[in-house]
Amino acid sequence: MYPLKHSNSDYHTELDWFRRWATYAPNQIAVQFEDSDDKLTYAECYQRVNQLAEYLVSEFKVKKGDRIAVLSLNSIDYLLLFFAVQKLGCILVPLNFRFTAAELAWPLEDASPALLLHEDAFTETVKKLEDDIPKIKIDSSDGFYAMAYKNANASEISHSGEFESPCMILYTSGTTGRPKGAVITNKMLFWNSVNTGLRLNLTQHDVTITFAPFFHTGGWNVLTTPFFHRGARLILSNKFEPEKVLQLCSNEKVTILFGVPTMMDMMRRTEAFENADLSSVRYAIVGGEPMPLNLIEDWHDKGIPIRQGYGLTEFGPNVFSLNEEDAIRKIGSIGFPNFYVNARILDEQGNDVPENTPGELVLGGPAMMAGYWNNEKATNSTIVNGWLHTGDIVRRDPEGYFYVMDRKKDMYISGAENVYPAEVEQIIRKISGVREAAVIGVPDEKWGESGMAFIVVEDGKALTKETILEFCTGKLAKFKIPKHIRFIEELPKSDSGKILKRKLRDLI
Repeated sequence: MYPLKHSNSDYHTELDWFRRWATYAPNQIAVQFEDSDDKLTYAECYQRVNQLAEYLVSEFKVKKGDRIAVLSLNSIDYLLLFFAVQKLGCILVPLNFRFTAAELAWPLEDASPALLLHEDAFTETVKKLEDDIPKIKIDSSDGFYAMAYKNANASEISHSGEFESPCMILYTSGTTGRPKGAVITNKMLFWNSVNTGLRLNLTQHDVTITFAPFFHTGGWNVLTTPFFHRGARLILSNKFEPEKVLQLCSNEKVTILFGVPTMMDMMRRTEAFENADLSSVRYAIVGGEPMPLNLIEDWHDKGIPIRQGYGLTEFGPNVFSLNEEDAIRKIGSIGFPNFYVNARILDEQGNDVPENTPGELVLGGPAMMAGYWNNEKATNSTIVNGWLHTGDIVRRDPEGYFYVMDRKKDMYISGAENVYPAEVEQIIRKISGVREAAVIGVPDEKWGESGMAFIVVEDGKALTKETILEFCTGKLAKFKIPKHIRFIEELPKSDSGKILKRKLRDLI
């Protein structure tokens, strides 16, 4: 149906994955929206990508290098738009649909897109932005897709994206100031996919669910782009609903499940969990933060092995993976670096540290971002001599397994001793009745700083400060044991499910 022709005689790395799979398996379902009839084969996806690309050029005169911003919930059309943008050698800029107009003004100013497409639901937000972005063309994405697909006979467009060129800008959460735009290249996506396929043993018959929003790297690159590279099947959702995910696993025979510990816990606590048929699931991939032992055991009791991982927007994002057979024996570990990832642990002077010694994790390899968009200073401080400095404090045990101790900025000093909150949280999570825990450093007249633990208790359980402190005694050095204990109903979290410690400081 689609001959595998090249635009020139020189060998190049294939970036048009839909074109390949439209030839190899044209009738294979590539993507569907939840459990609806809205599903497309690889051949249909390839046709739609060409229609979208042709319409972008004919209607909006976009050219190679232009940025295309999108403000929308997840949808199949949004997903295919990225591959059309990539095909034209342009750059997609996914925007956080939870942002206010004031918050969206900065990434739009920074990226300077040629076009902003928005879902009708966000029309009012965009109207508030119009005075700030007078030079940017604006169109409703709903109308855009409808018009693009009217041309059923769109010709096959040659892939103009180059291996080293940018294809996406993902703005980070901006915990220390304005969000920074991580420049994602075609090379980065390719090597992340290779790493993912090798470590997770992906096959064409795998099925997964993507519910992470597309303004987050998890929505695009944990499993979505690797799955399309492998010719597998993706079930798309625009929000996380625990019962719905369990139902999809059963009805659609999902083989690989991805979530952060919070999501895994929310599914575990539903009434549907006990009777859910998860027999098709080979394992669950968990990232973001360590998963508590009792939660791992609950999923293991359901026959679902847990693979803890680690990644970040600026590298990968699939960087480390812990084999499922080590989930309990090496609880808290992120495992080993993926196949084409080089990892070092450095001290403050840039020297490699010995085993079991905390230091900053730095990464090298082809799955690294190109840098931060329009931010040479941030790029140069993050990528030094070809190594990406993550800001995460890790250690490596005698067997070579890596453990995240904490974010460099989250470490606090109590009585001249470094305290890594993640280490303390790991101990507290072992207490029966603790569902979640987060520790921060707070001012202390005597010691400079001391720990404050925020704890969420399991429903129906009762815990006291004395219970927490008694459990920690003998398991942690005295200076590591939190001086302050606060019980709260929920921990503040980001869109990706990560705990927001900066918001905990507002509760002090």
